[in-house]
Amino acid sequence: MLDTKPHCAMMPLRPPAQVMRLRRMGASFPTRLSFLRVLLRQLSAEKAHVTRPVWNMCADGFGHAVYSVTLGGHVYSLVAVSTDLPPGQRTDRVIATAWDSAYVLYDGVPDEDEIARIVASAPHQEASRYTEHDLVLSRANKSVRLFAHTVDALRAGRQPDADLVAQTGYLMRTTAVYGNGKFGIADRDVFADRPGLGGPFMAEMLAVWLIRGFTHDLVEHVGGAPLGRHLKRQLGIGNSTGLGMAPFLVSHPMLLNAWINARETALARVRAIEFLSAGQIERIYELMARAAQHLTEWNVSDKIGQDRIDMIRREWPAIAASMTPDVMSGAYSLDRLWDGAGATGIDTQECFAALLIEPFGDLVDDLAPNMATDRAPTLDPAMTCAELSAHLHTDWTWALADYGAPDACHQFWYVSQSKAEPRLGLRHDEPGADLESPLDIARRVADLAAELPNCGTVAAFLAGHPHHRAAVRRVQSLSSAPYAEIRDNLIGRDCLPIDMLRCKLSFFGAAKFDPKSDRWTRITLCQGAPLRDELHDADDWWLPTFAL
Repeated sequence: MLDTKPHCAMMPLRPPAQVMRLRRMGASFPTRLSFLRVLLRQLSAEKAHVTRPVWNMCADGFGHAVYSVTLGGHVYSLVAVSTDLPPGQRTDRVIATAWDSAYVLYDGVPDEDEIARIVASAPHQEASRYTEHDLVLSRANKSVRLFAHTVDALRAGRQPDADLVAQTGYLMRTTAVYGNGKFGIADRDVFADRPGLGGPFMAEMLAVWLIRGFTHDLVEHVGGAPLGRHLKRQLGIGNSTGLGMAPFLVSHPMLLNAWINARETALARVRAIEFLSAGQIERIYELMARAAQHLTEWNVSDKIGQDRIDMIRREWPAIAASMTPDVMSGAYSLDRLWDGAGATGIDTQECFAALLIEPFGDLVDDLAPNMATDRAPTLDPAMTCAELSAHLHTDWTWALADYGAPDACHQFWYVSQSKAEPRLGLRHDEPGADLESPLDIARRVADLAAELPNCGTVAAFLAGHPHHRAAVRRVQSLSSAPYAEIRDNLIGRDCLPIDMLRCKLSFFGAAKFDPKSDRWTRITLCQGAPLRDELHDADDWWLPTFAL
């Protein structure tokens, strides 16, 4: 857990045994270290200017457009393709073959031939193949009711209904944002060393932000009038995310460790502030009020999800009431407030953690570059089995359980041949467990512990037990990457994949989580984010509110 500011005062970081449980990961909120926030600060710092060199749209909004922006000395262009999609073909399922719009984030400025290639290919998404000039591939469907309502309102000379805008929050929602070499697009290595795109998912976030601007332009074009600026700020990009995203956190443990470590280090630094200035106190009060309003505006149809939101609403006033002038002006006030928040529920705690980080960019923003890492789990064959056993009984006691019980191995992860996406099967009710993906980390570690001898080296042990190689690597790696492992049984009956989804999506910068089951959710990205001509004001949109 290296700190990039060794001179910076810090409170102890929260222990992984607390932070890396699924229930808490599934209560994550976006922070100023979320990737969208980092991207927009970079665009703002560079005084980036977005141009629209191509707008080839018919009156009904079908055609294509190109947007270009310079970031880190390189020009990137979004090619957006809008098609006339019959209502019967509109679906957010991954098996869809047609969408209202399709997008490619292009490396450079495409010429006419490249635009023609992308316009022909992008609407087919997976059915086409792409080139190394294509960095991101995406598609989106309209929120039909809000898009149509907004068009009708603009044509009638009025703005769309504010309540409907607030209720929906986006004109379109993406159903996939592909990167890193999929379908022939550029591998991340092509641009990972470039300024501005070196952080995690920066290219994808740039594409999403540009897509959001396109949706505004499209509805204004079809409606024949401009949207009010306040409404535009509140219209982000929706997204439907399911099981396909969940295994990422398991298959990229060192990256997960980097993300969580950065956030926890930020919280530890903020808690160590000895005295707050008057301006900082006022800012915290403002954010407390904003969060309360955001919670009021956040409503979902899922009862469990709504109950959790309601609990934060009920507990939030108690935290606010504890911020008396005496407390706020005293020594280590934020650490005292944090200790007091421990009496609230997990969701409230995580919301408050995000709030505490928010006002202190000068103290925490330097952590963002460390959220990308090339570290990979490594295996040390020279370690003794006794040393490995010590690691097992120090860091992995949570995993050392009996996985023969039906509930302990209730589920299995696999990759669907027809959908080419990760899925969950029920081990005792469905076939396919023989094709199980290796996400059963806890069970594999428990099996390792059961067969590990008390003497000899890891090399000698693996020579006779090569099937334990992956488990040994995970155990050894955790000693230097304490936040790398989800400390729950991912094949147990109690495992809720949506917790993994929310954790990852919060680091993207998602808000307004709207769970549709324990396996997929809708979210909103870029809600409240600056528009193309507002990049001078790019860093004050944490938990945006619709209320003026």
